[in-house]
Amino acid sequence: MEKVMILVRADGPDDSWCERVRGPVADELLGLGLHGLTVNVRDSPVRDSLMTLTTLSPPVAAVVSIWVQQSYGPHVAAALDVLRRGAPAVSAYLVTESVPLPPPSALGERCPGLANVALLRRPSGLDHATWLRRWQVDHTPVAIDTQGTFGYTQNVVVRPLTEDAPAVDGIVEELFPDAAVTDLHAFFGATDDADLEDRMTRMVASTSRFGATENIDTVPTSRYELRSPFATG
Repeated sequence: MEKVMILVRADGPDDSWCERVRGPVADELLGLGLHGLTVNVRDSPVRDSLMTLTTLSPPVAAVVSIWVQQSYGPHVAAALDVLRRGAPAVSAYLVTESVPLPPPSALGERCPGLANVALLRRPSGLDHATWLRRWQVDHTPVAIDTQGTFGYTQNVVVRPLTEDAPAVDGIVEELFPDAAVTDLHAFFGATDDADLEDRMTRMVASTSRFGATENIDTVPTSRYELRSPFATG
């Protein structure tokens, strides 16, 4: 089984658009026989997050994760056809998934909190092995220790599956408390201003080692797990 992440890009999506993506569109995707489906939409509860960064135009409005038997099989092509009917730009990536901090189960419902999705790009002067080690080995405990995170998933991009896909080397999925949308203390899990400064300083020092302080997109979303790829029975 393989995980494919799809970036759905559109200017100014309103809540009706988001509801269609996580509602009728998601139902159509489920009807394709996918092993798993999670839909993240940039809707009103999170849209104005303080931690939003954007390089892409149009920006990412939704992130759809699907689990399929084979990334080059018919399910991915069919899913892309469904999503392209409602957005001007849709790009897919085959990824390998690592889950240092599993998200809580909320099957069929909105997962509590801010689901922040970050698109990482490896600096040209950093070889892939060093970049990966600094991100997944060195940075992982720092990210968990310095932020108010209660779910943390790292996705290394194996290859793009669509033509003209924007360059993306890694995709991070993190869950934060609802208050983190507008409160940096909640985002970093800080108890006071001094603690916030210390956590931010450690975080920036770590992310700068693998190029995650520039040329990145951070997309605030609400997360909906609609079919678990790991369900049994």
